[in-house]
Formats: sequence, C-alpha cells, structure tokens
Amino acid sequence: MRPAERMMGRLAARPGERILGWLAMGALAAAAIMALVVAPDDAQQGTVYRLMYVHVPSAWLAYLSFFVVFVASIAFLKTGKIRWDRLAASSAEIGVLFTALTIVLGSVWGKPVWGTWWTWDPRLTTTALMLLIYVGYLAVRKLSDNPRRRGRWAAVVGIVGFADIPVVQLSVTWWRSLHQQPSFQLGHVTMAPIMTATLLVAVAAFTLLYVYLMSLRLRVGRLEERAVATALSPRLGQRPDALIAEMDGAGQGSVAEPAEELEPEATRRA
Repeated sequence: MRPAERMMGRLAARPGERILGWLAMGALAAAAIMALVVAPDDAQQGTVYRLMYVHVPSAWLAYLSFFVVFVASIAFLKTGKIRWDRLAASSAEIGVLFTALTIVLGSVWGKPVWGTWWTWDPRLTTTALMLLIYVGYLAVRKLSDNPRRRGRWAAVVGIVGFADIPVVQLSVTWWRSLHQQPSFQLGHVTMAPIMTATLLVAVAAFTLLYVYLMSLRLRVGRLEERAVATALSPRLGQRPDALIAEMDGAGQGSVAEPAEELEPEATRRA
C-alpha cells in the first residue's frame, strides 16, 4: 500500500498537478486534431461517427474511475486510512460525470444511427444502472457525519457495485443488442489503422485528464480535512497537523474517533 500512497501524494502536489495539466491539455489537443482532421469519415455513418472519439474514452474513464473506487474501498476496509476513502470518493465523482457524458453522447449518436434518442438496449440499460449505482454511492456518503462510518458504508457499495462493470462491457455479446460489437477483440481489430490510432490517442488523453482531475480533487479533499482539523484542534488540545496525521494514518485511533463525532458541530461553527 505504501508505494501507492506515496504516488497519491506526489500527484496531489502542486508541481505534479501543473505537469499533469499541461500533459492532459496537449494530449487532448492532439486527439481533437486527429479526430476532426486526420481521421476519415466512416463509410456507413459518415461524420457522426466522430462522436466515438469522445464517447468511447468517456466510457473507458467510467470503468477506470469505478475500478479505482473498488480498489480504494478494499484498501480502506483493510487499513482504516481516511486517505483511501478520500481517493474512492474523488474517483466516484469523476466516474459519475463521465458515465453521464457517455450516456448523453450515446443518445446524440443513436438519434441519426438508430432513429431514436433512447432505447432499452442491454448496453444502454446496464450503463444507466451503473450510473444509478454510483449516484447511490455518493448519496450513501451523505447519510453519516462520521467519516469512518460513512467510509465503511460507501466502501461496501463501491465493492458490490463494481459487479455491474463486466455486465456493461459484455452485454453486447451476452444479449441481442442494437449497439455495435466491440471493435477490439483478441487478435482482431475491425477499424482502419488511422481510426484505431486516433481512438487510442483519445483514450490516452482522457486517461491523463482523469489523473489531472484526481490530483485536483485530492488536493481539495486535503484542504477540506485541514479546515475541519483546524476547527477541532482547540477542543481536542492538538495541533491541526497532528490531528490530520492521526485521522489519516491511524486505524481506529482513540483520538480520531471523538474527532469524527465532533466534526459536524465544528464544521458549522467554522
């Protein structure tokens, strides 16, 4: 766990954040040029297929985000460290955003191709269910003011909810579907090389964007916790830095638990 924790710290630091921002911006610009200028029109769908270069990376980011929620939730239940719960919550927020974007772009794409904005296709239905699961995950986080209790409840949802991800991915092969079959299969690619290269660049660009957004959200999360610790420290007789370290690094510490119970009142006063 420690290498992953050190990596999280580096990504959330300001220098790493700036580097990620520039890399993400450059990669997105390259992906946009390739998608709009370099890649040719599709023989059947024409130019509308170019939505794929945002739709597919958005779906990939949803999968990636919820995989991070899954792993971080397990790590939180195992270690009790708030930093893992913070990572899971941040990734879930980004995942919900990109899942919603995936559904919207799929509807825009489906109108000219299928003749309708929405149909209860297996892929669309399971993706909508995935969105509801992780909106529910974020809602569960509002049910308790105790960070550890809230983290435990959310972790269970994050772990169980991940079971829907393979169902979404395999739905087009398990059931009859209007959605096209996967273009990338073992040993077989059905797209032209330039289209494949463009899609891979777009996926890489969106992945960098995800890492950048995560670095921003983790820094905001640390600032929120510092504000709470600053409000609590006079009542607990500890320095804010020491209180943050105990709440973040300790398991079920004797000081951390009372701090959690006092959090709502102290936050309101702050």
